[in-house]
Amino acid sequence: MEILLLTLFGIFGGIVRAIVGLFKHKVFTGKEKFNSTKFWFTIIISGLIGMFCALLTIEDYRIALLAGYAGTDLIQGIYRTVRK
Repeated sequence: MEILLLTLFGIFGGIVRAIVGLFKHKVFTGKEKFNSTKFWFTIIISGLIGMFCALLTIEDYRIALLAGYAGTDLIQGIYRTVRK
């Protein structure tokens, strides 16, 4: 049951992060066009990344939520480090 709870909180954190990122992009670019395919792809990938990162944390749903939220940033940071 705890793994399921951690998974759900990780997914939720990832989805929240994706929505924040998409709205932030819209505010800074001023684009009004909404691409639903890109939106759902981003939501699903962020949720999966959040789930994965949450399962790596200790067994605390608050940490899992934060790991889900920060998971995409973590992977992006690793990618930028390896790319250089």
